[in-house]
Amino acid sequence: MPPTTPRLPTGTSNTKPTTKALGQQAEDWALAHLQQAGMQLVQRNYRTPGRGGGEIDLIVRDPQGTLVFVEVRRRNTRQFGGGAASVTWAKQKRLIFAARFYLKRLTHLPACRFDVVEVGPEQTLNWLQGAFEGG
Repeated sequence: MPPTTPRLPTGTSNTKPTTKALGQQAEDWALAHLQQAGMQLVQRNYRTPGRGGGEIDLIVRDPQGTLVFVEVRRRNTRQFGGGAASVTWAKQKRLIFAARFYLKRLTHLPACRFDVVEVGPEQTLNWLQGAFEGG
């Protein structure tokens, strides 16, 4: 039986989920979608040590062995381009920095790419493979 896709919290009249909780739920949903597509989780919420580094939401490996660094973005509206458009040049730079830091510890450098998974209004999911180049 295939794994079920987690539902994003909608809150109740008395409680409203925190931004962190909503972000975590979006990552859970994105991860479930990626795993159903054959991706294997390598690491979640990888952070570079020290200040000024970066964080990678999900690191997964595709069936061909490519290491994929995934940024998950959740947005309630498609205004201003939605979640994918919010991955600015500065954010891309921080993701690339974190990915390079992660790769330094490996003895063999695999093929890599950067994907963005956008969780939009009404729990829609948009997976942008190869969303930007690592330089």
